[in-house]
Amino acid sequence: MANANAGADQREDLANTAPPPALPLRDQILLWGGLAMITALAWLYLIRMPMAADDLPAIAARVLKVLPPQAADVWLTFMMWAVMMVAMMLPSASPMIATYARIARGRGDSPRHAVWSFAGAYVVVWTLYSVAATAGQFVLQRAAILRGDLTTPPLIGAIILVAAGVFQLTPLKDACLGHCRSPLGFFMTQWRGGSGGAFAMGLKHGAFCVGCCWALMALLFVMGVMNLAWVAALSALVLIEKAMPYGRAIARTSGVALVIAGAALAFQA
Repeated sequence: MANANAGADQREDLANTAPPPALPLRDQILLWGGLAMITALAWLYLIRMPMAADDLPAIAARVLKVLPPQAADVWLTFMMWAVMMVAMMLPSASPMIATYARIARGRGDSPRHAVWSFAGAYVVVWTLYSVAATAGQFVLQRAAILRGDLTTPPLIGAIILVAAGVFQLTPLKDACLGHCRSPLGFFMTQWRGGSGGAFAMGLKHGAFCVGCCWALMALLFVMGVMNLAWVAALSALVLIEKAMPYGRAIARTSGVALVIAGAALAFQA
């Protein structure tokens, strides 16, 4: 009961505080520079995607060659998904991460490095999603649903498009997107101090983010998992939904567009 009361007091204190102060210039450079560097490295990995163990640096190639060929394929596929999720989702999470850094500094109950605990938890959640995506890819390949270029046949692609479009119009999508679009609202109700608290909040917010965007990520199977133009387009849509004005209207509009596109593809098939 004492912990619950303490948590309620923390949330009440946060709700009554003024807008969080801006970070010092040095902290802003470190934060935004670090996020930009991680995102850039993730995109560089995708551009120079290793397709086999021999494509990796010498040490990594030797390690993978010790594994059975199938295990090496699984690892490379997982790395592709995990790095892709960082490249796609970290930009849209950056405003949330920056808001956490400002609030934590204003409250003084979390060390400066706790912001990376928050961001790291977010990456952990999307890495777990990558495990599921990797498993799904191999299931689809074994069932001959996913072709050699990592795209689905037109009819399957149409089903995915329609399903993703319908999800864009559901209350669950709207609720998860609302949490992503309202950083202050999330922290007012979920705040926990310290690095451990930052990690716990990152896990929870990361779960909301997966709930918001998982169906859009499934669209990668339609146009090609390694189609970087498609990856960039989906990344832009996710960022617009979360960070731009009228994001919810854009999400609904994209949902209708996906349903129409799926119906058109099914008709052609």
